Amino acid sequence: MTQITKDTIIGDILDICPDAAPLFLEIGMHCLGCPASRGETVEQACMVHGTDADQLIEKLNAIIK
Repeated sequence: MTQITKDTIIGDILDICPDAAPLFLEIGMHCLGCPASRGETVEQACMVHGTDADQLIEKLNAIIK
């Protein structure tokens, strides 16, 4: 995975970069082990948790590199 987008699945992100978990916890996504949440896209998670997807994506991409 070279770049995270709004369509990237959360489970895929966590599989390649477990260090990204705290960023999801910061937006209130405390159910990272739940199969449903791991199958959501970044955009879906941000919508549910009232967070700006673009800001989270920027942080995620910085951590992945």
